[in-house]
Amino acid sequence: MMTLHPKVIDLTLGRVERLLAALGHPERCIPPVIHIAGTNGKGSTQAMIRAGLEATGEKVHAYTSPHLARFHERIRLAGELIDEPALTAILDECVQANGPDEITFFEITTCAAFLAFARTPADWTLLEVGLGGRLDATNVVDRPRLTIITPVSMDHEAFLGDTIAKIAGEKAGIIKRGVPCVVGPQHPDGLAVIEAKAAASGAPLWAYGQHWTVSEDRGRLVYQDENGLLDLPLPNLPGPHQVQNAGAAIAALRLLGKGEAACEAAVTRADWPARMQRLRRGPLVDLAPRVELWLDGGHNPAGGEAVAATLARMPARETHLICGMLNTKDVAGYMAPLARHVRRLHAVPIPGEKNTLPAEMTRDAARNVGMDAVTASSVAEALAGIAETSPEARVLICGSLYLAGAVLRENG
Repeated sequence: MMTLHPKVIDLTLGRVERLLAALGHPERCIPPVIHIAGTNGKGSTQAMIRAGLEATGEKVHAYTSPHLARFHERIRLAGELIDEPALTAILDECVQANGPDEITFFEITTCAAFLAFARTPADWTLLEVGLGGRLDATNVVDRPRLTIITPVSMDHEAFLGDTIAKIAGEKAGIIKRGVPCVVGPQHPDGLAVIEAKAAASGAPLWAYGQHWTVSEDRGRLVYQDENGLLDLPLPNLPGPHQVQNAGAAIAALRLLGKGEAACEAAVTRADWPARMQRLRRGPLVDLAPRVELWLDGGHNPAGGEAVAATLARMPARETHLICGMLNTKDVAGYMAPLARHVRRLHAVPIPGEKNTLPAEMTRDAARNVGMDAVTASSVAEALAGIAETSPEARVLICGSLYLAGAVLRENG
């Protein structure tokens, strides 16, 4: 499939619409859609909504990207990851229907997901945008039940624009006429663009700070909207930023008519790997058994801020980063918020990734923002070195979802 189009990223809807037509328009036959765009928090918000809906006994399809360890993670059918025979058959069918015509890997696999969703009974479909929104391959559903825009920040500027307003305009492309849209916390420039798009589309907005609020108070999550107040446990996904993601998920569930039990399940039962995930067993853990080992896939400045806020709230402990990043990212912007929380950064390449930033450049970027930094050839080498000199340190492996996926595969 990778040979069918010369570019990995090439935003347009034409190729997807052509293939979906050849497949009989499966996107028109899937269960009601909740479509989620944004720069940060899409996956966590989706995971919380899924947990809330499933707690009511409903079956939920979910589409997300990229995958971490296995491609199957992208397609969840009625609550279960698609199995190997079903995935193979559905991809073969899409390749045959597409023929020799150009189409990107993401586009053809998105069509495969729609085909699988259309053929498997469920109550809901959760679609996470791959990149942007307006021209993303998922944006072919004419009438979703609900759209959600999580916080918009700087990322993928080469494709989406070099300002918050331009990027928000691309994200707001998922807004559909008359369809309610939940909006998470936004920069004022981004919110203005989203509000203008919603007004032009006659789409009711349900915006943070206007129609709903969420906060942490005395170790509890407090959510309030025009229907009343909820006093809930804090999210089981670590980090203060997850309170805002939980707010968007709860707002969505309330708009869908779900009660307090669903909202509590959303914050207590969600599972989303590589978002401040504690690694407790596996070969990497065995390399450093006394180390407190964490994994996070954040990779942009907002992700760096979120990780820094999470580290700031953890008990005091010598902290090391093992970091690998792509050469397309704002490396200094990601690292700067982390500098004051970290004893040393150990820069590594991302294994098997052609766009990895060389470890030496990652090291130099860390030094430029005030970190002590060294290089290592691999995560295992870096971890073993930390364990030798600081056996009870806290270690966070971070910088890229691709690195996180490699770690999850290596750690079994």
